[in-house]
Amino acid sequence: MFMRMKMKRGTALTLVLLGATALNGLSNGYAMAAQPSPLDETAAVQANFTPVGDFTNLVKRVTPAVVSIDVHLKLNPADSQDSSGDQSQGGMPQIPGFPPGFPFGGMPGFQAQPQVVEAKGSGFIIASSGIVVTNNHVVKDAKTVSVELSDGRKYPAKILGTDPKTDLAVLKIDAGHPLPYVELGDSAGVEPGEWVVAMGNPFGLGGTVTAGIVSALGRDIGDGPYDKFIQIDAPINEGNSGGPLFNQHGQVIGINTAILTPTGGSVGIGFAIPSDMIKRVTGQLIANGKVVRGYLGVAAQEISPQVAQAMGLGTGDPAHDGALVAAVSAGSPAAKAGLQPGDVITKVDGAVVANPNDLADDIANVVPGHNTAISFIRDGKAHEISVPVEVMPANPDAGFQQGGSGQTGQAATQGDLGLTLAPLTPDLRSQLNLPGNAAGAVVMAVKPNSLADQAGLQQGDLLVGVGPQNVTSPSDVAADVEAARKSGAKAVALRIIRQGQALFVGIALNKSSGASQN
Repeated sequence: MFMRMKMKRGTALTLVLLGATALNGLSNGYAMAAQPSPLDETAAVQANFTPVGDFTNLVKRVTPAVVSIDVHLKLNPADSQDSSGDQSQGGMPQIPGFPPGFPFGGMPGFQAQPQVVEAKGSGFIIASSGIVVTNNHVVKDAKTVSVELSDGRKYPAKILGTDPKTDLAVLKIDAGHPLPYVELGDSAGVEPGEWVVAMGNPFGLGGTVTAGIVSALGRDIGDGPYDKFIQIDAPINEGNSGGPLFNQHGQVIGINTAILTPTGGSVGIGFAIPSDMIKRVTGQLIANGKVVRGYLGVAAQEISPQVAQAMGLGTGDPAHDGALVAAVSAGSPAAKAGLQPGDVITKVDGAVVANPNDLADDIANVVPGHNTAISFIRDGKAHEISVPVEVMPANPDAGFQQGGSGQTGQAATQGDLGLTLAPLTPDLRSQLNLPGNAAGAVVMAVKPNSLADQAGLQQGDLLVGVGPQNVTSPSDVAADVEAARKSGAKAVALRIIRQGQALFVGIALNKSSGASQN
């Protein structure tokens, strides 16, 4: 189970990917759902009903296609505790005051054996041949996987393919006869306020049904580059991962994946991967066992009001202003086509790009080898170019430009921006774990409550550009900031590298601001 902490109004909220519920040390028995009525096993299971709030017919019709997934993980003794020292699922407790692993780990010549942990998740059948869809994090690192149908029949499963970037996985079971299955619906037509039904295997209970409404669309929860989750208020919990989210016609419009919670349990904020994404990804996993995506070669960010002011870009509303190019990968299709940092991509093949997630999703869906039309804004003028999209490399971030070349310039002291800059020396390059082609000015200190501090600059940031222009030294930064001030600019955009990520930071100027040199 993966977690990410978020704060809101002083309350700690945990973002939980609804990983398989660990059952190690617990009884494997649990209440089974009632047997469903017989189905036509040669056609997709659908349920059409009218009464709002009565989901009886839907549940009866789709239940045979909803499955429980049993996963066996083999863990090494060293993995039985996490980095904080907490006992992991299935791990043995540590006796205070004794060496790790005592008494067994402390006996000469004794080697602790790997432990087998059983966990449960959810899934659903999408083809009568036994094709099952679930989350990648449900079957990740699995030693063995089995699928249990609603009638109790259990089959070993083969993993056909997984895609960690979208957290999807496809399994195959062989029942020896056609199986009931459900249809993937059209998530593009989903609207907030409509009724949905979630089914799955929370806490290993199996056959559980909950209902609610769609709360929001297109949610980015920071889980991956292609986040466009459907937010729902139907209660889902651990073990629900991989289970289907149905519309009122019995079609799957999402796969239940994560919850936002202060308690570890459902508080009515759940997230489901939309079915349109499931269709694209599972189709490739079934055919090829992997997903091939298009690659443009840009790092993009949302346009904050501060960056918009600094660069003279629109309104600074990230919902409408497009994707700001923060870096261009060397030798990439974008670099060959002439895209530059500071460009704002607004459309891909005529489809509006509202934010970086739109751009990532649109480019990923382009078949490699095909040209795509990229519309962008540069210096306030609209442009359009045709770019031949390539296959996404294994490490798409490796080729990003890290600024210009050279390591010249003197250190800069705190000016009115509140920055202390230094040249990028070999020692600093090593300390910051920067690649050999990195160049720029290193932020050595940020004065508290200064303009730089208010803009979010941090010690250790590598400043590689002022606006679209590369800088190679603190003196370059000072000169470019002073030029912006003299031109009457009220703000300037500094391009930085932070922990391998490129982004623009907008910083306000005053009459005498600048980074003064020694």
